[in-house]
Amino acid sequence: MSETIKIKLTIANRLYPLSIPADQEFFLRESARKIDDTIQQLEKNYAVRDKQDVLAMCSLQFATQVENYKRNASTSRTYDDEKIKELIEMIEIHLDTY
Repeated sequence: MSETIKIKLTIANRLYPLSIPADQEFFLRESARKIDDTIQQLEKNYAVRDKQDVLAMCSLQFATQVENYKRNASTSRTYDDEKIKELIEMIEIHLDTY
């Protein structure tokens, strides 16, 4: 089990103190950086004054990416499952001929 450490993350100019497993620190810091990068990009591209609106748009963007990933992973898994079934059938046919 990983030790717990305390870190401080800044997201949208707000400080968030967290107690986390040490092995999660990199992922949380990287995620906070990506959120801030996305916020900056949205503020640059759209005339948004309210941080709440920018955070909502950022959340929507990340949620959409997650849903697309899940859909693509499911489609890929189905394709892979079909290919595995085909290979098993080919092996069985080959073994039956001997």
